[in-house]
Amino acid sequence: MSKSNKSGGFLPKAFGLGLAATGAAHFVVPEAFEGITKRPFPKDTREWISRNGATELAVGAAIAYPKTRTIGFVGLGAYVGWLGFNIARNS
Repeated sequence: MSKSNKSGGFLPKAFGLGLAATGAAHFVVPEAFEGITKRPFPKDTREWISRNGATELAVGAAIAYPKTRTIGFVGLGAYVGWLGFNIARNS
C-alpha cells in the first residue's frame, strides 16, 4: 500500500487543510472577508465572519483527517447550502 493510500489521499487532505487555513484567516484578517460575507449576512457581518471562520476551520480539519472525512464533507454540504440559502434570502 502506498503512503498516499494510508493517509487517505493527498487531494482531500490538501483541500481540508486549505479550507481550515481559510477559516483561520477569518480571524487574522477579517476585513478581507467583509465583501463576500456582507451579501449572505448583511446584518452583523463581522460576527458572521467569525462564525464562518470557525465553521470553515472545523469542517476543513474534519476533511483533512481520514477518519472524520465523511462527516466533514457532510458538514461542507450543509455549510454551502446554508450560505446559498442566505444569499438567496438577502438578494
